Order: sequence, then C-alpha cells, then structure tokens
Amino acid sequence: MYVAAHFNEPHKDVLHSLIVQNPFGTLITCGKSGLDANHIPLELAPDEGDLGVLHAHVARSNPLWQDVVDGDEVLVVFRAGDAYISPTWYPSKHETHRQVPTWNYVVVHAHGRIRIRDDEKYVRGVIARLTRTHEATQPAPWKMGDAPGEYIDTLVKSIVGVQIDITRLVGKSKLSQNKDARDMQGAGEALKARGNRIGDAMLERAAQKS
Repeated sequence: MYVAAHFNEPHKDVLHSLIVQNPFGTLITCGKSGLDANHIPLELAPDEGDLGVLHAHVARSNPLWQDVVDGDEVLVVFRAGDAYISPTWYPSKHETHRQVPTWNYVVVHAHGRIRIRDDEKYVRGVIARLTRTHEATQPAPWKMGDAPGEYIDTLVKSIVGVQIDITRLVGKSKLSQNKDARDMQGAGEALKARGNRIGDAMLERAAQKS
C-alpha cells in the first residue's frame, strides 16, 4: 500500500485500537490455488508476539485451510471507514476553485504468517472469546452454554482455527491532512452531518492543526 508521509499512522497502539474497533477483516492468501480473499471476524491478542497475534476460524468446507501451509505469508486488511469528499465542502474552493474531489479513508494492513490450528481446544477458545466480545452490548448476552452441548460439539467439528502472527503493521489515515485546517473542518462538518464517522476523525485532526 502506498502511504504518503502526511497520511502515515505509525503508532502500534493506534493501529491495534483500529483493529479491535473494526474486527471484520479481509484475509488475503496466495496458496496452492493462487490468490484468495476471505472475509472473517478476527480477534487481536495485542500482547502476544512483538506486534500481536490474530485468531480466527473458518468453515471446514472452506478450502483455505488446506490451500495454505504453516508459515505462508498473508495479509489482513481492516477498513475503519471511508467517505467521498466533495470539493464544494472546502471553503477555499469558493475562493480559488482550485480543489477537486477525493476519497478519504482509514485502513490497517496486518502482514503476517499463517498457522492452521485444527484442534478443538483452540477452536472453542476462539469462539468463546469472539462471542463474549461481540455479545457484550446485548441486553442478555448469548453464551455457548445457552445451546445444547451436542449441538455445539457438532459445530466445533465443522470449523478450523486460524492463527496469524503479525510481522508488520501498516496504517493509513487519509483525512485531508494535506489541506488547510479550515478545509479539513468544512469537509469534516459535511460528513458529520451525513452521519459518517470519518467526519469526526477529520474534525479532531483539524482542531489539532488549528
């Protein structure tokens, strides 16, 4: 991914936070059958390894787990929001007309090495933690114990665990940092009014720039 200096996000804690807040990633592999992409929720263990470890699972019927071998390089893309930016939102456009449309976005690329974990204990742990995390906001959180044991046993046998040891993190926050603060603010306010969360991030950066 090309990252211009003013859009680079180098801080590991920020990148980890973006992954945790946007856990539905795109896992890109290049196995025996060539390039493939799978869209799956992943759990980040930030304290494992130097840069963290990602844990997930796929259906046993998914050829991914047999198409790759342990140690293969993979890439996981986490998208944290995007938005079209109209030049009409920039105050300077109405003075000079020297602005054009663009697209802003926040994304994290986690490079790593994959390891297939075809063991029941690992799979159950991944399922339990993902469930606990994503059910936490529910009025009555569902847990694995709510379903019949034999039903869960059957489902566990139908999935395979996936572990990705992160070797490199690349973050890009393209939020109009190459524009004047007032133009960042104008576009940020327009997006916020439309309910796009990128607007809040732009307003925060504009305030820092002012």
